[in-house]
Amino acid sequence: MNLMNAYYSLIRTTIIFIVLMVLTRVLGKKQVSQLTFFNYVTGITVGSIAANMVSESNEPFMDDFVGLVWWCLLTILSGYIGLKSGVLRRIIDGEPTILIKKGKIIRKSLKACRVNMDDVSMMLRKQNVFSVTDIEYAILEPNGNLSIIKKQPQQQVTKSDMKISDTAPKYLPSEIIVDGKIIHKNLKEFNLTENWLNTQLKQQNVSSINDIFYAELQSDGTLYLEKM
Repeated sequence: MNLMNAYYSLIRTTIIFIVLMVLTRVLGKKQVSQLTFFNYVTGITVGSIAANMVSESNEPFMDDFVGLVWWCLLTILSGYIGLKSGVLRRIIDGEPTILIKKGKIIRKSLKACRVNMDDVSMMLRKQNVFSVTDIEYAILEPNGNLSIIKKQPQQQVTKSDMKISDTAPKYLPSEIIVDGKIIHKNLKEFNLTENWLNTQLKQQNVSSINDIFYAELQSDGTLYLEKM
């Protein structure tokens, strides 16, 4: 009887191992890298269900198996919805939050993200920055990481920088168009208008916003475009 139980456990474990490999490939690299908190929670849940299937030999195998597959299908569906809708993508994955803007700490953003200055200081130190005064911009990403732009005097010099004057960037590089849709929030953030955007597009021989897959405002005020 014990031999049969061991054999049955080996079969269950092998099946779960194969299923997890397949589901991992289906879910894609975004899930594996855990780019957002949603991906992180999904990964933990999938692992928990799989572990339960292996350890709980007395539980019905198919019940957990269906639950595992259905959870992964829901994850795939949410990812597909996120590709089609920017609004739902921000609801599911969240969006970056500016914590430091032009060298000034945005207390409202800290409160909204439920982080304190000790947390920010720790994240800065991980990037070898030991003073907030060295930072031009600090952005808390949806996955909890902190992205920073140092003030011009603190940036490392490269060959392309040799002729650049010691001035702060005019703009923070930001998304302006994603999937053919204008990000009005970012336009407003930098006091830019749709008329300005249309002028920029015409200068690059683009007649319609729908022709643009991605547009990014550069630090010097120019617009980088990627067409559909």
